[in-house]
Amino acid sequence: MNIIEKTYCRVFQFGFKVAIPLLPYRNPHILNQVDQIPELLNKKSIRKVMLVTDPGIRGLGITKHLEDILKKQGFGLTVYDKVQSNPTVKNVEEARQMYIEDGCEALIGFGGGSSMDTAKAVGALIARPNSTLEDLGGMLRIWLRTPYTIAIPTTAGTGSETTVAAVILDEETGHKYALMDFPLIPDVAVLDPETTRTLPPKITAGTGMDTLAHAVEAYIGNSTTKQTRREALRAVRLVFHNLERAVKNGNDMKARRGMLRASYLGGCAFTVSYVGYAHAVSHSLSGKYNLPHGETTAILLPYVLEAYGTAIYPQLKALAIAAGVAHMDTEEALAAQSFIRAVWELNRRIGIGTKIPAIKKEDITDMARSAAGEGNPVYPVPVLMDAKALERFYYDVYEEGGTRA
Repeated sequence: MNIIEKTYCRVFQFGFKVAIPLLPYRNPHILNQVDQIPELLNKKSIRKVMLVTDPGIRGLGITKHLEDILKKQGFGLTVYDKVQSNPTVKNVEEARQMYIEDGCEALIGFGGGSSMDTAKAVGALIARPNSTLEDLGGMLRIWLRTPYTIAIPTTAGTGSETTVAAVILDEETGHKYALMDFPLIPDVAVLDPETTRTLPPKITAGTGMDTLAHAVEAYIGNSTTKQTRREALRAVRLVFHNLERAVKNGNDMKARRGMLRASYLGGCAFTVSYVGYAHAVSHSLSGKYNLPHGETTAILLPYVLEAYGTAIYPQLKALAIAAGVAHMDTEEALAAQSFIRAVWELNRRIGIGTKIPAIKKEDITDMARSAAGEGNPVYPVPVLMDAKALERFYYDVYEEGGTRA
């Protein structure tokens, strides 16, 4: 990246950092149980809602309890249950049409980040009916108040229940629209571990590592605040204490609750302080090959941390202490390296590899351009990289079936 591009990125990022205290960040109201939703809707005089979820979640019966109590208490309920793992423009358009036709007054996103992002994107189009998702992709393009939105995560990872973002795939081009604006922050987040009980170990692992990546990338970036640093460190501590337990025993409700809290805190941190190149590269890969975002991010994270080098050693030492793999008196370089090794090891213990076999070499240049377009100038990364430099990460994870020695 040349000096002019670097200067532009840093000036842009500095402007946003200075503006942080002036921007309308807010945290959702937290509920601890799904059963509390009807009372809340009554207080808001809302009588008809749309439930947005995916066929797997609904097929497992996870939404049934909520559906039953809403119907029993006389609420009108419209259900859209066709959300894909990488939610698409088609999903959003279909749900939006149902919302309008049925006269809904509020949205409930129930599921992983895909369902919550879809609900948030539907809200954006309700607020801006003459716009497309392409129009609204990017930063601060929605402006207007979206419908009252409740987010119920069934995974502990995406942080979508508290963030300004919604990521939607254009299935025709493979491009992901990242909508980022304050009206997208849900009004309510329901952190009920019972909704995560049946989550398979593989998804628990991938989404849990996404939580870790949110916290780590928010912490090492250049736009942190005292609050986001505190939230990120707490999230890292919770992930290292709870994720492996949740993966190995899905009925460990203490671990499940700990991971939901970690996801929420990580989401709060990166909503203000943003993420970095691990996410930018991961978005390009998951969009291109329809891969689980959490898993690709988990694989990429330690490679990206290694590439940043000594520029992030002070931050990595703090993260290592939070993770329990270093102490205050540990030498900085040793602590930093210990944290990166701890990420590799945690991935290994929960069944996440080091390579992404789906990658095709001929796609790397275009994917790197997409990642650079997402990351620069928005993400306040500790070390700036252009598209050419970002190609290294695709090659790092390219080899089929490879494992780290």
